[in-house]
Amino acid sequence: MIRPLALLLLLPLGLAYAQETAPQQEPPPASDAAAADPALLPLAAPAQAPLQPFVADYEVYRGGKRVGDATLQVAKLDGDRWRVDLGLRGTRGLARLAALNIEQSTLFDVVDGRYRPLSQATVRHAIFSGKKYTGVYDWDTHSAIWQGDVKKDRRAAVTLQDGDMSALLINLAIVRDATPGKQLQYRFVDDGRVRNHEYVVSPELEKVTVDDLDYNAMRVNRVRSGSEETIFWVSYGVPTPIRMVQRKDGEDVTDLRLIQYTRSQ
Repeated sequence: MIRPLALLLLLPLGLAYAQETAPQQEPPPASDAAAADPALLPLAAPAQAPLQPFVADYEVYRGGKRVGDATLQVAKLDGDRWRVDLGLRGTRGLARLAALNIEQSTLFDVVDGRYRPLSQATVRHAIFSGKKYTGVYDWDTHSAIWQGDVKKDRRAAVTLQDGDMSALLINLAIVRDATPGKQLQYRFVDDGRVRNHEYVVSPELEKVTVDDLDYNAMRVNRVRSGSEETIFWVSYGVPTPIRMVQRKDGEDVTDLRLIQYTRSQ
């Protein structure tokens, strides 16, 4: 059964702080993103631009075959609040009925540069048994709790620590923080679960071709034992992962490939 990318999850959705000696370069405007040649981006990239709204469209593959579409969106709300949404839509076979019809959303703010979740919701659409659950992160009491179609052992309040993030926020943090050769650590708190996520960024950039565009991208692997694997490819100037892959037993279970994105102020 395909689970939401935690994307962890799909996901951790650029480059963090580069050496001060690196040349400063503004990212291409959103309207020119498709026309720009990402392969010409500098190997020593400047810092990723601050968080700003964007909409990114993906094609979803499984076993090398296209089975659906996905949209990842970040929106600026009133005050200091933001929202990130991920929607997956199956378009072929059984994917249309269940596993790829998922919506995830996290409301968050930014505190001292950290993406701090405020609430989270997940909806799985199915013909016979759709599921929905929501979570609230209370930073006054440093506790989080989930309601709805949540397993019994995940309904108890979770004690929060500064820096805790939902699956979708980890995706965004990976885009923000990745630099060649860096190790990334995050604490995942989502769906009543708590896990430590560790990622390793490849020391060298690699060429990634998506939708006939070539990118100089960093490969980010989640470090974990077992048969499951999560991989992101991120590139300077692009606010969302170029590609996100989940594998089990060496085979691609979910593969999201960026086809276009737009960005606004």
